[in-house]
Amino acid sequence: MKLWIDADAAPRDVKEIVYRAARRLKLETALVANSRLLAPLDHPFVTTVQVQGGPDVADRHIAEHASPGDVAVTADIPLAARLVEKGVTVIDPRGQEYTEDNVGERLAVRDFMDSLRGAGVETGGPRPYTPKDRQAFAAALDRVLTRKRR
Repeated sequence: MKLWIDADAAPRDVKEIVYRAARRLKLETALVANSRLLAPLDHPFVTTVQVQGGPDVADRHIAEHASPGDVAVTADIPLAARLVEKGVTVIDPRGQEYTEDNVGERLAVRDFMDSLRGAGVETGGPRPYTPKDRQAFAAALDRVLTRKRR
């Protein structure tokens, strides 16, 4: 099992939680982004992958390299849909797990909101990342990793 992080937009808190979990569980972890990333210098289980710039390049890298049984963290719903279809367990930075039962609906809502924005409707952005989100993510990551390691 490998842990994949879509690091382009992952909050710093998410990365810190992931670093601790990777060390505690000795879990190979890859942060993927199209910008320069710095992994903790003394961390034997975390690597960074910088892909060439461009839309969805980091997402494609994760989708191509993740394997069934891996775990991924992303807020990108199209990427989550591809990974779930491939047998990868996916959670978002707010602690919600994407599953075969819910990812299609979430993708449809995302596409609908995107079409509204394309038509000029102001839909607002995501709410700020809060300590409650951080706690929910940490609990979800722990729950998923415990389940996967059994």
